[in-house]
Amino acid sequence: MNFFGIGLPEMGLIMVVALLVFGPKKLPEIGRSMGKAIRGFQEASREFQDEFQKEAVQLQEAVKTTAEIEPKKIEAVKQEEA
Repeated sequence: MNFFGIGLPEMGLIMVVALLVFGPKKLPEIGRSMGKAIRGFQEASREFQDEFQKEAVQLQEAVKTTAEIEPKKIEAVKQEEA
């Protein structure tokens, strides 16, 4: 189990130090607030990825449309010159 590059022994040591520093009564509250913060970060990250995907699709469609229209414009200019 590797969480944020921290293995199980390191995680255990961090938990023991946190227990000593904050005490058993404050630890669940800190865990809940950290869980909410991580969940919020994950939701924001997911929203960012979704928005990025939408923009990429729109850009791809615009490029495709331009690629279809451009040869027609070039052909029209060539016909006008002739």
